[in-house]
Amino acid sequence: MSEHSRTTSFRRTYRCMTAILGALCAVFAGAQQRPPAVPLITHNPYFSVWSMADKLTDEDTKHWTGALQPMVGLARIDGMTYRFMGGPGRAPFALAPLVMEQRSLTVTPTHTIYTFEAAGVSLAVTFFTPAFPKDLDVLSRPITYLTFTVSAQGEHEVSLLLDVDPVIAVNTPDEAVTWSRARAQGLTVLNVGSRDQKVLNRPGDDLRIDWGYFRLAVPDEAGAEFAMSNGAVRSFVATGKLPEADDMDMPRMPRTRPASNAAAHLAALLPMGNASATSVTRHVLLAYTEDYAIEYLGQKLRPYWQRNNMTVEHMLADAEAQYSALEQRGQVFDRELTADLEKAGGTAYAQIAILAYRQALAGNGLAADADGTPMLFPKENFSNGCISTVDVLYPSAPFFLFFNPALLEAQLRPVLHYAALPRWKWSFAPHDLGTYPLANGQVYGGGEVTEENQMPVEESGNMLIMAAAMSQEMGNWDFIRQYWPQFTKWAEYLRHEGMDPANQLATNDMSGHLAHNTDLSIKAIVGLAAYAQLAKGVGKPEVAEEYSRQAAQMAMQWQAMAIDGDHYKLAFDKPGTWSEKHNLVWDQILGLNLFQAKVRQTEIAFYLKHMNQYGLPFDNRADYTLLDWTIWTAALADPPQPGSPDPFAAFVAPIGRWVNEGPTRVPLADWYDTKTGNAIHFQARSVVGGVYIKVLAVKSLAAKWRERTEP
Repeated sequence: MSEHSRTTSFRRTYRCMTAILGALCAVFAGAQQRPPAVPLITHNPYFSVWSMADKLTDEDTKHWTGALQPMVGLARIDGMTYRFMGGPGRAPFALAPLVMEQRSLTVTPTHTIYTFEAAGVSLAVTFFTPAFPKDLDVLSRPITYLTFTVSAQGEHEVSLLLDVDPVIAVNTPDEAVTWSRARAQGLTVLNVGSRDQKVLNRPGDDLRIDWGYFRLAVPDEAGAEFAMSNGAVRSFVATGKLPEADDMDMPRMPRTRPASNAAAHLAALLPMGNASATSVTRHVLLAYTEDYAIEYLGQKLRPYWQRNNMTVEHMLADAEAQYSALEQRGQVFDRELTADLEKAGGTAYAQIAILAYRQALAGNGLAADADGTPMLFPKENFSNGCISTVDVLYPSAPFFLFFNPALLEAQLRPVLHYAALPRWKWSFAPHDLGTYPLANGQVYGGGEVTEENQMPVEESGNMLIMAAAMSQEMGNWDFIRQYWPQFTKWAEYLRHEGMDPANQLATNDMSGHLAHNTDLSIKAIVGLAAYAQLAKGVGKPEVAEEYSRQAAQMAMQWQAMAIDGDHYKLAFDKPGTWSEKHNLVWDQILGLNLFQAKVRQTEIAFYLKHMNQYGLPFDNRADYTLLDWTIWTAALADPPQPGSPDPFAAFVAPIGRWVNEGPTRVPLADWYDTKTGNAIHFQARSVVGGVYIKVLAVKSLAAKWRERTEP
């Protein structure tokens, strides 16, 4: 074979070196994408590790909050050491200045795949989180698989080092940790956790978990060597080997001066052998386990996977045994979902929805009630840390309605149970259940004490709309019957207070109070019609007729009060103003048909004249927007006529530019400036699940995914 032929063959092997990569490469061939942050490990608000740079070697990996949680990857090729994961800033890398060239990055719904090349060797690094919304046993399992695939031009001796900093198991680097190694069936398991193990010790926003244990599990067949030492990287760089002894003097802090006194890292050396064109693959399991995940009304709840007292070693062994089957499921899932997203909304929309996929799930903690019932608790990340915020549940609802409405029920159940208690004395729905991970009662605004700074129309409308959408999709009204008094109370509130809302907060509370809010009025009107659907579902036709008629009358009144020439106003009493009428999307999805089509059409035509570089502002008061609401607003557009531009694409294109060009490198933000692209505050929040409103509105597609059986 000629040198040219050998090189061509090698390049082809590099691009898709295994069947796994080949299948995924085919889906994303030619895509030029630069995510603002790349999901690596995404399970819940605590176990969530990202790369916030163009290349995996540009910076250390981080928790979604930006706190360092470094994982280091080194490749030893013919006696020379190269870095493929981890930033250049720390001392050991002065000994290993060589960096593998990153050749590609692909993000799919369940996979993140990097490919690298150096010294005639190609390396694929794949993070796989089997986050299948209909398989709660697998979804709740706190494991990400990290797979390494090596091939080479010619023959090269290759070994890999994975080194995990113990700071991954604590909130701050000054907390002492202990470490150990153990066995599970077919696995060696390295463990690290805080010394103090203060379970569910405090609520807050910018916090990491400091109870439970991070676990690095390696299959026996990998032939790996192990070390628990803060000198593993130095030793590997110098000799290609691990330290001969583990660090045994503990507890110690992850960061100390001198660095030689710091806590042990977890290190695994994976021999890849004499690499050639035939690829060699090894994988490890990255896990985090804690005995309790959430405190709800004073009761400590276990993670859902542990509801039947499953042991950690059993869980790890099951995860290892199922690796190959789960990987195949993940490939099929990614291909099918990506194709459907592109067909429904185009390439830019598909990228946004794919980036939102794991983030929407990882913004929640999945726990089990005492009887094993799933309970899903979102955290209001980088806002105030509230748990089960109703105006976080509402924007993320399209994701859960599309894939598995039972997960939305698992989110609503804790809120409704709380609202049914005597301690919740208000005639409107609560805002939250506390501050993550302590769901012991509302803390926002007036809490349980006063109506001041509450969101009465907002949250009441949210709960009614979500309940109607969920029950329609599930075809079961038992849940509604259980909490009928609460739904009735909130409908009555909207009936009296919703048409022309008083001076109060809405979901965009960063804008402050606003009276006569037209979009909030839409929510109240749609909420009343949603309640009518609930009444019909539980066998109360007279109630359904009464509230349907009321909602229709209010919708006609709204159209007369809100019109302002070529658009509809921000507030009924403020001519010359405008806002996104995102709540109107449920008029279509629920099949209510309260508002005339010209309302949607008039608004869409107006919005298209007010686009900025990175999207449509939320209203006329500022240049910022909210990602989820803009996609909801875009979904109001009618399908394009043959030969005409697609208005939905016109909304999404500038958002796609922002995703790939925006200057703020954090997990997908939902509040950003449409002129500068700067993320303003929110990041890594589950609300980005709202972008699935577009595919939820395609009834046949939504039915396909709700009814889809995993292979």
